[in-house]
Amino acid sequence: MDIHRRNNVTVTGPDDGPVVVLAHGFGCDQNMWRLIVPALAKQYRVVLFDYVGSGGSDLSTWSQERYSSLHGYAQDVVEVCDELDLERAVFVGHSVSAMVGVLAARAAPQRIGALVMVTPSPCYIDGDGYRGGFSTEDIEDLLASLESNYLGWSSAMAPVIMGNPDRPELGQELTNSFCATDPDIARVFARTTFLSDSRDDLQSVHVPTLVLECTEDAIAPREVGAYVHAAIASSRLVTLDATGHCPQLSAPEATAEAILDFLRDVRGEPRG
Repeated sequence: MDIHRRNNVTVTGPDDGPVVVLAHGFGCDQNMWRLIVPALAKQYRVVLFDYVGSGGSDLSTWSQERYSSLHGYAQDVVEVCDELDLERAVFVGHSVSAMVGVLAARAAPQRIGALVMVTPSPCYIDGDGYRGGFSTEDIEDLLASLESNYLGWSSAMAPVIMGNPDRPELGQELTNSFCATDPDIARVFARTTFLSDSRDDLQSVHVPTLVLECTEDAIAPREVGAYVHAAIASSRLVTLDATGHCPQLSAPEATAEAILDFLRDVRGEPRG
């Protein structure tokens, strides 16, 4: 199988640079990283891809059975890393992809040497003293709305997810990204995302990890960032001066700088 074509793999930056892999979240594609790629690509070899079913991926290779589990997406990551023969890459995962990165690092520890988790959530549903931000009824209503009218759901929810109501162009960009996704594929990815519970998987992380959260996030409240940080002994928690769930778009400079600071520390380089 042509993994480059299947996952629309693109690579930029110096060929001999340390490798950073950028992974998008639900309803998005690699274009969501475009504002921070230039800063990273000055020194790092940046690998971008689309999960099967998203963006410019080969939709003919999508299967409901594989992508009804986060492990299916993790397998995409491992296969991209294998195809490029990556070693000890830094995996940057946005939203649900943060948990995909955890699974991929466990499955192929030789491929992934550090994690950056951008607005992660291991579980969206409250329970057992844990605050994920949503009740079971909230998630059931969200999925029912998505499944009955995906385009309408996208138009209503994208601005909420993005935040920053004073910058409506950001919400519109996310709306457009959602609407470009095949509704049937989006329904499966949404259930995989919002019904997953990866809290126990956090215990398997033993690589340097950066947890990036925003001051306000309707999808992953700050209690979630604190939980992830506490669960991963090798982690650092950074709260960006940003709002919304997609700081790579709403605050790209701050997001890029936080990632670069972490990369310098991982490599033992001076900051600045």
